[in-house]
Amino acid sequence: MILEPLGSVVLGLALAWVALRSLPHRLPSRRAVFSTGALGALFGGFLMHSVLGPGHAVATLVGAVLVGAVTLSLLVRSRRLSRSAAA
Repeated sequence: MILEPLGSVVLGLALAWVALRSLPHRLPSRRAVFSTGALGALFGGFLMHSVLGPGHAVATLVGAVLVGAVTLSLLVRSRRLSRSAAA
């Protein structure tokens, strides 16, 4: 029973780490990214467990990763165009 939430948090932290490695200049502080990834995946795991019920650990973890990715995508800042490129 404790493995699904723990797995969700670990996967959310791994997802946040990958996001920080691939888009470091477009994300806020590391602390915000790691906490958003972990909490988003934890919420996704809870949501999927509530919808599917017990006995669907893999599907629950997949849903946790998907919701964690969506919450992390909300943190991505758009690229700023320089004045010379915008003119």
